[in-house]
Amino acid sequence: MSMDIAQVLASCRRVNAGDLTLWIERRWIRPHHEGAGWSFTEVDVARIELICDLRHDMDLNDEAVPVVLSLLDTVHGLRRRLSLLAVAIARLPPDARAALAAELERGEDGEDTDA
Repeated sequence: MSMDIAQVLASCRRVNAGDLTLWIERRWIRPHHEGAGWSFTEVDVARIELICDLRHDMDLNDEAVPVVLSLLDTVHGLRRRLSLLAVAIARLPPDARAALAAELERGEDGEDTDA
């Protein structure tokens, strides 16, 4: 489901049109441009709410917000990659999974690895 800017502003009462436009210009929010306006996804709206939380509830300034957003984007990307890795490992033959588990245990025990 996508929303236009009026719907977003009605839904997210802590942001005004000027701030939202600025956030788009700063690329904190990346809605799709459709025709004469913007189209916001549920993810965009959640990110707008997050920025409102950061700026209003946590009192972060405009210099800190992109740093936090970048870190959160990195964490999200890593979680997605770990999920894909878990699926790939689950598809391995049992002996390969056992060998990988043993190698991971060896690394956790502080033993030197080749990597």
